[in-house]
Amino acid sequence: MRIHLPTVLALTLLFSSTSALAAPKGDLWDRWLAHDPQSTVTVDHMPWARFLKANIVRGADGVNRLPYATISAADRAALEGYLARLAEVPVGKLNQTEQRAFWINLYNALTVSVILEHYPVKSILDIDISPGFFSDGPWGKKLVSVEGVKVSLDDIEHRILRPIWKDPRIHYAVNCASIGCPNLQAQAFTSENADDLLSQAAREHVNHPRGARVEDEKLVVSSIYRWFAADFGGNDRAVIAHLKQYAEPRLRGRLERLNRISSHGYDWALNEVR
Repeated sequence: MRIHLPTVLALTLLFSSTSALAAPKGDLWDRWLAHDPQSTVTVDHMPWARFLKANIVRGADGVNRLPYATISAADRAALEGYLARLAEVPVGKLNQTEQRAFWINLYNALTVSVILEHYPVKSILDIDISPGFFSDGPWGKKLVSVEGVKVSLDDIEHRILRPIWKDPRIHYAVNCASIGCPNLQAQAFTSENADDLLSQAAREHVNHPRGARVEDEKLVVSSIYRWFAADFGGNDRAVIAHLKQYAEPRLRGRLERLNRISSHGYDWALNEVR
């Protein structure tokens, strides 16, 4: 079912303004807990790294965008080849650090692939391929098989990454192809760089106006901090403490005087180079 976009946005704003429960809860899929702590096997993410280097455009506004309309046939083929190879990886035989990079890159590469498949669209919300009468967007559709098991974007984010690693920085790593989302990073995640890249992504988003800003002594934040409040400590004070952890001095000083969030918002427009 395709729902008119303004209606979707209105409903999104309604639900997100009243409850963080509008977003999926972390619900562990324990099938993916299997790992080998002693493993030294690594996954080759260079095709994804090359795709990102060739195509991400850093805007003057600090938002990373992709030129979906002009991405070359060769880059699209390389992306699909990379996804096909990820589907063959024996994930359960990797150590957990390698697994974390695997799932983050798979999520982001799948999202870009879905956008390219359905382009032109104004928003990822226009891609109504998820099962369910009232479902919206592509997140619920099983898009790839890993170790012979079909998984969706929702599975990767809410049943694997969030509940296994319990790290709020995951929200800064997975990208939903929207202006309001934390940036799609310009490099692939690896077991070596993931921790530093997660913290870099957190600082980048927290210090951008779409992450957190203070207007007339009132704190306005990304709706991520409402939808997933439990991941950031469960209440306004905890979210603010999280923000201060990554805030630059000027923002941190303003946050010191605040103990509540006044409002939140999110821009679902496609992160497209126009």
